[in-house]
Amino acid sequence: MINTKLHQLSKLKLGLSLAATLLMAGCMQTTLSPSTDASMTSRDRQLLANPPYVEAQIPEQYRRHVVDYDRPEPPGAILVDSGAHYLYYVLPDHKALRYGVAVGEEAMAFSGTATVGRKAEWPDWVPTSGEQARLGPFPKRVPGGPANPLGARALYLFQGNTDTLYRIHGTNQPEYIGQSVSSGCIRMTNADAIDLFDRVKMGTTVVVLPFNQSISSGPSLFGKRRT
Repeated sequence: MINTKLHQLSKLKLGLSLAATLLMAGCMQTTLSPSTDASMTSRDRQLLANPPYVEAQIPEQYRRHVVDYDRPEPPGAILVDSGAHYLYYVLPDHKALRYGVAVGEEAMAFSGTATVGRKAEWPDWVPTSGEQARLGPFPKRVPGGPANPLGARALYLFQGNTDTLYRIHGTNQPEYIGQSVSSGCIRMTNADAIDLFDRVKMGTTVVVLPFNQSISSGPSLFGKRRT
């Protein structure tokens, strides 16, 4: 009798899990977008051939996907869903490229609207005084390269003419993709950072949602179509 009830309970849980999966599939169509090195320069290939860190296996949900997108942001804009650890690059025809990211812990993360005020390949890292105090002593400037925390590419977020000191950038710690970490910036794998960098223009609008306003599993991502 007990075994029968346990078997029935197990089947019920499986059925509920399957129903939830089907419900989500009905709300959002996703297509895995294979990463390629087509956007990489010869310098990129050279620097990333033997990176000084362990290359992480990124979970599939945080790998690059093409997804449905019906929020009001126009094609070419970026939306960062901090709570879900996703970055969306908006495409035409109600689609977006969704990348997995690591973001700052809630108390340190940037939120609001900004624009891309600068773009850099293999940027140097200039630690702020706060980063020096929090992370330990660093040189005033760390040269660009695979060991640099900014990774292969950086997009610098500005509000007006003011640098917010927040960036969307690559990383030398890909194992943190999909997590919240102490740094306040938005980290991507180097391959994804290169891919996004090539798509984004100067002046691009970037919307970064607060942690408590995640839209990736709710109706607001799909419910209201642009006109």
